[in-house]
Amino acid sequence: MNKKLAAALSGGAVLVLTLSGCSDDSDNKVNDWAKKVCDQVQPQLQKIANANASIQQQTADNSKPADVQKTDSAAFQQISQAYKSLGAAVDSAGPPPVDDGETTQKEAVKELNASSKAYADLKTDVDALDTKDQAKFADGLKGIADDLNKISTSGDQALKKLQSGEVGVAMSKQKGCQKPTASTGPSGSGAADADASPEASAPEKAEKTEKTEKTEKTEKDSEKKDSEEKKA
Repeated sequence: MNKKLAAALSGGAVLVLTLSGCSDDSDNKVNDWAKKVCDQVQPQLQKIANANASIQQQTADNSKPADVQKTDSAAFQQISQAYKSLGAAVDSAGPPPVDDGETTQKEAVKELNASSKAYADLKTDVDALDTKDQAKFADGLKGIADDLNKISTSGDQALKKLQSGEVGVAMSKQKGCQKPTASTGPSGSGAADADASPEASAPEKAEKTEKTEKTEKTEKDSEKKDSEEKKA
């Protein structure tokens, strides 16, 4: 019953996760501004990714309502705090040194703070759900997922503007503004494993192939030897 919630959360709009580097024509002042923001952004993006992963893990059909409630409440609290910190990071960096930079910055901070409040409200809503009645709990969770979808699909125009032009190019080059891999500690190892790239397991595959080939060769040599002994 938590699957719809997890899907809605993973589709959420988060600052600079959509950035992709292109040309390198931004000047040093813009690069310096981007670094100042992105150095503070990365820990918050990590918190959001981890919170998302914790909800993803609590999506089994047999998950107990109380466990789902506890996980979702903690995740929403974490995301709310992360957005608040993101707003503070953009605010403390000052206006980006581009045309209309001050307005763009203020609007982005406003949206980030609004997202922080929205997730805090979701925490309040999930805390109020009745975990003793599974049907009611499922209905309540569906309503929260619908609200989450609304948060994810609206109110990010200022963030998109912040990510555009030379500021966006400068931010996309900063490691701190790149999408992190979710990690929820020991209990989140499954999520981390799911994010592992195929390349990461290539050496293991090569080793297994090599072992298989050696085993097959040994077996063939043994069969050949047995055959020769029988003929003799």
